[in-house]
Amino acid sequence: MSTPSPKTFAAPWEAQVFALVVSLQEAGLFTWAEWADRLGRAIRPADGPEQAADYGAWLATLETILAERGVAASESVAARTEAFLRAAAATPHGQPIRLQNDPLYRP
Repeated sequence: MSTPSPKTFAAPWEAQVFALVVSLQEAGLFTWAEWADRLGRAIRPADGPEQAADYGAWLATLETILAERGVAASESVAARTEAFLRAAAATPHGQPIRLQNDPLYRP
């Protein structure tokens, strides 16, 4: 199956999520059929209302797969997300966000 190819991204993080999904699929973590099934279930859950079909759904689906496959524990992902948000808040406008900008960063 060929790799999907979106036309544009609204923000750089969307391109990064797309690249991660493509890279992990190519590395064999999941097939495109598995990805499509999981993303479809995230967007249209059987027990709830339809969700937005955006890169937020891609990210949530990827985080779930990573946790289920033992690649990254949910707690690790949550901790890294919190560190990134702290770093983003501490980063001057126009500068790249680096985890070292997190006030709680420890090398």
